Amino acid sequence: MLDPFFSSALAVLWVLLPTYIANAFATLPRGRGPPMDFGRNWGDGRRLLGPSKTWSGFLFAGFAAMPFGLLEAWLILLAPPNWKLVPVLAPTVAGAVPLAAILTFGAMSGDAIGSFLKRRLGRESGTRTLLLDQLPFVLVPIGLGFAFYPSLFASIFLAWQAVLWLIVFTLGLHAAFNWVGYKAGLKRVPW
Repeated sequence: MLDPFFSSALAVLWVLLPTYIANAFATLPRGRGPPMDFGRNWGDGRRLLGPSKTWSGFLFAGFAAMPFGLLEAWLILLAPPNWKLVPVLAPTVAGAVPLAAILTFGAMSGDAIGSFLKRRLGRESGTRTLLLDQLPFVLVPIGLGFAFYPSLFASIFLAWQAVLWLIVFTLGLHAAFNWVGYKAGLKRVPW
C-alpha cells in the first residue's frame, strides 16, 4: 500500500493527464484556422480571446487527447485489483468517453477563459500572466468533474495533498511542455 501523499500524487496525475496532454496539443495546428473569437472585440475594445486561440487548436487538442483518457480507462480495467494504484475512471472504456471529453474539452475551455480574463486585464496575447496561464485549463475540467462525476472527483481532490500535487504538476508540466513547444518551434514564447 502506498503512502497517502504519493497515492494522492498518482491519482491527481492519472485523472488530469488527458487535460495536460490537451493543453500541450493545442499548439500543434500552429494557429491555422479561424480564431475562436472570430476577430471580435469586447465592450472594452480589446479582442475577446486574441489571435492565438483558434478553433483548430481547440478541436484538435480536445479530440486528439481523448484517446489518452480512454487508454487510461482501459489499462486500469485490465489491472488486477491489488495493482490498482489509481482510480478507475469508468466501469467500461465506452463509459469513459464522456469523462475524457470533459477533461480535454474542459481544458480547452479553461484555456480560453484564461485568455478572456487576460484580455480584460489588458494583457496582450502571448504575454506571461502567472496563474491565468496555468490554472484555468485544469480548474474548469475539475469543476465539471465535480458536477458530473462527484464521487470520483471528491475522492481525489478534496484532500490537501491533492491541491498541493495539482499545483506542483500543473506549474511544472505547463512550464516543461511550453519549453518543449518553444524549442520545437510550435510556440512563439517559452511560457
